[in-house]
This record gives sequence, C-alpha cells and structure tokens, in this order.
Amino acid sequence: MVQLTERSLKKLVIALSVYLTSLFAANTLGLKIMPFLFGSHLSVGVFSFPVVFMMNDVIGQVFGKQIAKFFVLAGFISTALFIGYSMLSLALPWSKEGMWVMDGYNQVFGFSIRIAIASLVAFLIAQYQDVLSFFFFQEKLHIQAFWLRSLLSNVWSQLLDTTLFMLIAFAGVYNMRTLASIIITWWLYKVVMGFFYTPFSYLGIYLLTHSYETPKNI
Repeated sequence: MVQLTERSLKKLVIALSVYLTSLFAANTLGLKIMPFLFGSHLSVGVFSFPVVFMMNDVIGQVFGKQIAKFFVLAGFISTALFIGYSMLSLALPWSKEGMWVMDGYNQVFGFSIRIAIASLVAFLIAQYQDVLSFFFFQEKLHIQAFWLRSLLSNVWSQLLDTTLFMLIAFAGVYNMRTLASIIITWWLYKVVMGFFYTPFSYLGIYLLTHSYETPKNI
C-alpha cells in the first residue's frame, strides 16, 4: 500500500481535481464542433480530454498502478452521478417563471446525458486500457522512458475512447461521413496534443515528487 505524507496527499487531491475537472469539461462542452483542416471537424473537447490521459499517466508514474486505477474509478463514479443528477433534474417539473429557458436547458442537458453515457462507457474501457498498456510497455516490453510509454499507451487508448465515444454519443446526430471525419481527426489531434502536453507531464511529475520520492525511469 502506498504511504503518503500529508503534503503528498494534498498534491494528490489537487491532481484528482484537475483530472475530474478536465473530464467534466470534455463531457459537457464536447457537443460543440469547430471547422478544422481540409474540411474536417474537431470537437472542442480535444483541449481538455488529453489532460485526463496525461494525468493518469503521471499518477501511474509517481504513485503506481493502484492509485491510477483509483483515479479511473473516481472518474467513473463522478460521471455516473452526473448522469443521475441530470436525469433527476430533467424529470422534475418546471416553475412558470423558469419556462423561458426550458427548451434550451432540456436540449443541452438532455443531450449531455447521452454524451455522459457515451463518455462513461468509453472512459471506463479506454482509461483502464491506458493504465494497463502504460505498465505493459514497461513490464513486458521493457520500455523505460516515461514519454514513450505515455505516447504509445495514448495512441491505443485514445483510439478506443474516441471511436466508442463518438459512435455512442453522435450516431444519428451527424452523418457517417462527418462522424468518421470527427473520429479520425479527433483521435489524431488528441494524440498530437498529448505529445505536446509531455512537458506538462514532466512538470506534474516534478511537482508531485518534490516531497514524495524521485520518479524512476523517466
């Protein structure tokens, strides 16, 4: 079992806050797509969701597989609770004074439930795959460099996450050509963003290990 100092525990809580905030930002803002290169489309969630995978790799590197899996479980429970709260809020009756915002509220948050469910399924599968593959590359293939293990695990897990999420969340909303364009573009962009986030990963490792222990094999 991982032993934490009070200071390390505070840092871990802050890291979990960043992790969950990025997850919820991707879930609630991801409906919006913007034009991208060569007539393709890109969800605005690409700016926050790579942070989720980055934080998972950083936590795994510093605190180990067990704590990384705990982060995944926390994300799963939080998303499931959000779905429950959303369904309850939509089911409750409206006051006359609030009817002016009802259509927009129901449209946005009603669709957010579908996005949240899609995220829940994709998140659980892809995040566990990210944790497992991150340590697989180290333990089975003996790849020691943190940045390379993080990149390789992200390529695989982001493909799973993007494909599952987009099919569940947007099938029937966008035509298949647009959907395929979003999947491919979003996947590649998240992988590229994850690569450029690598310096922030090392910064996170430094901040988390400053009072914990020196990370190995980075």
